[in-house]
Parts: sequence; C-alpha cells; structure tokens
Amino acid sequence: MLIKTICNKIHYRVMLVSLFLQVGCTNSELSRKPNIIFILADDLGWRDLGFMGSEFYETPNLDKLASESMVFTNAYAASPICSPSRAAILSGKHPARLHLTDWIPGNPPSRTEKLMAKPFKTELAMEEFTLAEAMQQGGYKTFFAGKWHLGEEAFYPEYHGFDINIGGNHTGHPSSYFSPYNNPQLPDGPDGEYLTDRLVNETISFMKEEQGNPFLAFLSFYSVHLPLQGKPEKVEKYRKKLQNMNFNGKELVQQGTTYFKNHQNDPVYAAMVESMDENIGRLLKAIKQLGLDKNTIIVFTSDNGGMATNRNPNPIPTSNLPLRAGKGHLYEGGIREPLIVCWPGRVVPGSRSDEPVTGTDFYPTFIDLAGIKMLPEQHIDGNSLKPALFSKERIDRQAIFWHYPHYSGGLGGRPAAAVRMGKYKLIAFFEDMEVELYDLETDISEQHDLSTKMPKKVKEMKGLLHAWRKEVGAQMPIPNPDYKE
Repeated sequence: MLIKTICNKIHYRVMLVSLFLQVGCTNSELSRKPNIIFILADDLGWRDLGFMGSEFYETPNLDKLASESMVFTNAYAASPICSPSRAAILSGKHPARLHLTDWIPGNPPSRTEKLMAKPFKTELAMEEFTLAEAMQQGGYKTFFAGKWHLGEEAFYPEYHGFDINIGGNHTGHPSSYFSPYNNPQLPDGPDGEYLTDRLVNETISFMKEEQGNPFLAFLSFYSVHLPLQGKPEKVEKYRKKLQNMNFNGKELVQQGTTYFKNHQNDPVYAAMVESMDENIGRLLKAIKQLGLDKNTIIVFTSDNGGMATNRNPNPIPTSNLPLRAGKGHLYEGGIREPLIVCWPGRVVPGSRSDEPVTGTDFYPTFIDLAGIKMLPEQHIDGNSLKPALFSKERIDRQAIFWHYPHYSGGLGGRPAAAVRMGKYKLIAFFEDMEVELYDLETDISEQHDLSTKMPKKVKEMKGLLHAWRKEVGAQMPIPNPDYKE
C-alpha cells in the first residue's frame, strides 16, 4: 500500500513540476521570495492569550507580536475538531468537500445517539496537491514539526510535500510532553526535555541551515492539547497567582449531560500556554539574529476552539467566555480563533481586520504572497487575504460554512452545520433540523436566538447552506439503528 501510494504521488508531482517549469523562476527571484513561518497551536482558545483578553495566562511574546502585526478579529477554523481543520489548511478545501469531517479515526456510534455519521476519510488523500507541494514547486524548502494527525504512515508529511518531518505522525496528542516521547518520528532528547522546547529547537536549526533559501516552516505545536503537563516551576507560579484572583459565578455550569467551564483557572494549562509563548519568543529572537526578520512572514493561529466543555467535569482546561461552548461545537467558542499575521515593512503594525476569514484561506494567501502561480482548482474553498492585509479591502466571499455531521463524544457537541453571512450566523442541528440565528455584532455570546423573529433571514441562510452542501457533496448523517432513547 505504501509503495503504491508513493508511486502515485511521484507521478502526480512530475506532472505538476513540468507545469511549473513552464512558468520559470530565476535564482535572483528566489532570493527575494519571503520566508513563511506558520505556527499552529492545538486546542488553543480564542481568549487564551493576553492580547485577546486573558487575565490568567501570560503571553508577553505573542502580545508583542500582535502589536507588530495585523490581528484578524473574525478568524475561524474550518472545523471545530483538529484533523479536518488541518486538512483544510493544507488542501485549501473544505472538510465537507474532502469527506474528512472528524478527528481521525473518530468516535464509534453510541446507542444514546440518534444519528450516526457515514464513513469518512481517515487520511488526507494523495490526490490533494498540498500547500507544501505548491511551495516546493515555487522553489521553497519545506519543513514540518509537531502534530500531523492526517493518516497512517503512507500519508505522513514527507509524502505530502514536506522535505523534513520532525514528529509528525498519525497520533493526535503526545504520550508525554517530557522526554522520552515514544514518538518514532522524533528521537528522544535528554530525560525531562520539554516537547514544546524541542520543536522550536528543531525549527531554529532548520532556519539556520536554510537561511539562504526561501522556506516554509510549519510549526505545529502539540500544545495545548491534553494531557495536561507543564513545567513544574511554571505550574507552581500559576498556583500562587491563582490565590490572588477572584472569579464571578460558578466555575462549572451543567447543561443536560455536559459541563461548561466559565473560568480560566487551571495552573497546568496556564503553564503550557506560557511555555508555548516563551518558545515563540525564542523563535522570534532567532529570526532576528539570523537577519531574516525583514523578509519573513509569521502567522499564528489555532486549529479549533479551546476545550471548555466535557461530560466529565475534570479535566476541562479552559474557558472561552464570552464565546459560547468550545471544541467540538459550532458555537463561536468551538471555531473562532486568534490570528496574527506579521510581515515587517509590509503589514501595518498594530492593525486590525474585522473581515471574516477561515482555515482554507491560508493556502491561497501563502502562494499569493510568495508570488507562486495560483491553483484555484485546488484551493477552491479559500481566498487570498492579500487584499485585507495590504489595502484593507473586503474579501470577495458571500459566506463561510461549516459542516460537522458528528457527535463530539465527551465534549457534548451535536451533528450540525453552520453558515456565517455578514454579521449573521445560522446553525442547523441535524437531529431535529431546528435552527438558531444570531447577530454576532451585537451578540457574540450567542445568547439571543433570532430565528423566530427573522424568518426571512432564516429562509435565505438555510437556502444558502443547502445549496452549498449540495455543491461540495457534503455527507449527511443517517439514523442510528442501535439508538435507544
């Protein structure tokens, strides 16, 4: 299977190389191309950073980076769950179009669930010409470090366009954040080495080796996904800090069988956030020391909302308030993300964009900024953010869509789809086909359902969502034959 997959991929690459060579690219042109460092956190919530409003977690390096960048205030993941969100970033296609709509391998059907999802793909298909492959064909060296979670060995980063793969495999979280890591794609470091430190060490080493060539470095932190494991001295720091903090209301609120967390108060999670921020600071320092800072684009975001709900009250690492819910839900807490884009001398420091953007936009944006030929048939569901970055123009897009035909297990999410058009967002739940409509400009917390007050808007957005599902071939869930009420 592995040999056949590789051969098919090689044949596909050869065809695309021949097309690229027709365009041509000189050495001087390559030397002027910007480096791109894409930093993807895992399960980091919209409000888990200082500049986004957290009063407990400390992120001075990301706060400073945000002040030197454009911050997108309406940035979204393509899915409330990791694997489909990551597939969308790399392919430029919506998870529903890819038929990769849940974490890999997903949750088995439960007799307590009214619906069940149809089988979905458990890998990023080799037919997809990924962002990394497009960058390779544009003369870039490509590097991946950290969490992959997009299929078994035949679908690892090295078979999807990355020249170097450090730590990326089929797993969705580390067995330990402290060495030994038990990761075949990441040799163990000294006992007690911290994984977040190690991934940044590897990224800095790559930059040193390739500083004369344009490169794409995809730094995919395992942080802040479970298991909760922070450096002891940082955990103790936040335990002491917690003693001087006051919180309003209950920490946990139960709705049905699911607990929702209202406070950011976990010292271990806070320590993990700080370690990630500290390492981003080291990375930024290395970029400057290598003289790469003026010609390097740095992007930071997360793959889905913070884990703020659970049917088991422990652990629930964070709270996304004022956003509703979290990972595994199509409410804002599950899909809205922090997004920073920095390019010194090109992107205005301290600027903001309220333009709604999503994970499929990174592919066309990066190749557009790199001066590589656009591939609209591949990144069909994405839009380049170049107009918003440089001239604050609107993105030419009618709406942003989500399709999650699954239950999110212990997180408590239900099968649903959603669409955001302008300031309005509609969520359609598949169990009963009931809908909820929110005005996100006045109700970011999604507490006031307008569906009965605005039937015309509901009809318009339902029609839009139905037409989109048909266009992308979205798979709908089906009745669960083993369901017991």
